[in-house]
Amino acid sequence: MTAALTLLREVFGFDAFRPGQEEIVDSVAAGRDTLAIMPTGGGKSLCFQLPALMRGGVTLVVSPLIALMRDQVRALTSAGVEAGAITSGNSEDETRAVQAALAEGRLKLLYLAPERMALAATLPLLRRAGVTLIAVDEAHCVSQWGHDFRPDYLRIGELRRALDVPLAAFTATADEETRAEIVTRLFGGEPPVTFLRGFDRPNIHLAFAAKDSPREQILCFAGARRGRAGIVYCATRARAESLSAALAGAGHSAIHYHAGMEAEARRRAEERFQREDGLIVAATVAFGMGIDKPDIRWVAHADLPKSIESYYQEIGRAGRDGAPAETLALFGPDDIRMRRAQIDEGAAPDDRKEADHARLNALLGLAEATSCRRRLLLAYFGEDSAPCGNCDLCAAPPEVFDATTEVRMALSAVLRTGESFGAGHLTDILTATMTDRVRERGHDALPTWGVGRAVDRRRWAAIFRQMMGRDLLRPDPARHGALRMTERARPVLRGDEAVILRRDLPAARTGPVVRAQVPEEDEPLFSALKARRRALAEAANVPAYVVFPDRTLIEMAERRPATLDEMARINGVGARKLESYGRAFLEVIAGAAPVPAPHPARARLAGSGGGDLFDRLKAAQAGLRRGPEGRDRPMECSARELARLAERRPADLNGIARLIGERHSERFGAAFLAVLSGAGD
Repeated sequence: MTAALTLLREVFGFDAFRPGQEEIVDSVAAGRDTLAIMPTGGGKSLCFQLPALMRGGVTLVVSPLIALMRDQVRALTSAGVEAGAITSGNSEDETRAVQAALAEGRLKLLYLAPERMALAATLPLLRRAGVTLIAVDEAHCVSQWGHDFRPDYLRIGELRRALDVPLAAFTATADEETRAEIVTRLFGGEPPVTFLRGFDRPNIHLAFAAKDSPREQILCFAGARRGRAGIVYCATRARAESLSAALAGAGHSAIHYHAGMEAEARRRAEERFQREDGLIVAATVAFGMGIDKPDIRWVAHADLPKSIESYYQEIGRAGRDGAPAETLALFGPDDIRMRRAQIDEGAAPDDRKEADHARLNALLGLAEATSCRRRLLLAYFGEDSAPCGNCDLCAAPPEVFDATTEVRMALSAVLRTGESFGAGHLTDILTATMTDRVRERGHDALPTWGVGRAVDRRRWAAIFRQMMGRDLLRPDPARHGALRMTERARPVLRGDEAVILRRDLPAARTGPVVRAQVPEEDEPLFSALKARRRALAEAANVPAYVVFPDRTLIEMAERRPATLDEMARINGVGARKLESYGRAFLEVIAGAAPVPAPHPARARLAGSGGGDLFDRLKAAQAGLRRGPEGRDRPMECSARELARLAERRPADLNGIARLIGERHSERFGAAFLAVLSGAGD
């Protein structure tokens, strides 16, 4: 077994790497400059935490959020790894403790907030600490035009040059343009070893729905998933607060979060979400980056996100443990107008605005898709895939129709009214609906008057929304959101291109059938394990998943280990956690019967072949405790001596005598040798 696999098993409790992790770990551990683009939930943090244990010196981790750093430090400490963080949120005592650990050479990972790099004392501290590697989490924050730009990230390249150490950068959200910017700003333009490990999160169910009483749609979606942690993203602070209140009124445990809250209130909300099972947070995009909670079971968007990258990152917060998770994104024409206006009214140069419109177009194309959503999403990031079978369109393909005639009618109405009106007035013209506005402007005399009266208003609303989604029409902020035709629409108007649209049908309010986390017969035990985890987490003042994530408890409930050895084979149960929590969870599985504590020397061998060997040596010794005839003076080896035999496995009597002494070897040597050589099986 390689050193990496040994540490993976003993420290983190996993028997194997996730796809793509091992090659990245090897590259980082070897000191090569590395850029890794991995899907959210793909195990990025392990790809710098594990190499830190394999290398000499200290690994510096630059991470954007204090909450994220604190959670990772807690999880590492719980696993027996010396780690600390220096942030503006530290108390003086916390900072002194971290500095003392650095001075004593105990710390393996030091987490640092990016703004600390601007302080004059930081570089000398890092040099004294013996930093040998820099790991940059959420590396897309270095992109000045990205959705999570952090100016302090621009100092990282300078810090790397000053320390003259290798750098490893990690992100889940980086298109080709952002990747190029990361290489320039963090690696000085020198291409690092790059791993593009795919963007697919096959455990996440994708779904979109046109808005139709959106509050009720969100309440129905959450109601079908009652008791499961979720996030509802909202475009405004007011929407986040009102939806949080509505969810609480419907009997959910729910809170809100946005940048307008006081810092202490935001911190309390983050802590509650991390620690409480089944809590829902209704939030703006101010919430989420750095949230490391692995058991978020669903993410809903009450409003359309601003880009496909934002959407991908936000839904990626669900199902980080690899278990099934679900999403729902609601959208409507008001969302499209709002997002277009935000781009057009922003301070970015024109070429950047065009790029942002293209990103929004990609998201709108995903929302209005007529075939597998995952294929479209992955194609945006340059990946090919077959239909996924885990999206709403794979489950229920939409009804489509040739809308070329209707679209040409709409485009004609737009042009004949001087591109000065919105969808409502245009629909009045197309359906021959007389209003004061129509009469005042004489629009009832237009050639397009009443040409679309065979189509009802609800269907026209869907057609205009999809035309905006396909970028045939754009709201013009200079004309108060009036629709104007784009160049993309001209071939359609000329009759050179056909347009196939979806036929809007009443939306399924609850999404796909919600799958249980465990089989019905295991549910009582799973609930009991979660209750024990909650009690242990509260006693230790850490989030519940720091004790064990849901995925580990699910495996316990299904496999029902009866001994520490069997418990050690559960994924996520490393040596330190086995020692700290193993007996407590075995008691739950055994029906609360106390589990005897093994000798510490035996406990260290739990889950390995050495554990079984220890037990067989002990059994052989028991039969000879009073000698072959049962008449001699009692004698036995200590647990530590048996553990040394099980670990070193001497091949002859001389080797056994060196470990347990001549006197013990005379009585037990032959029997022990038979066990060690396999003759005692």
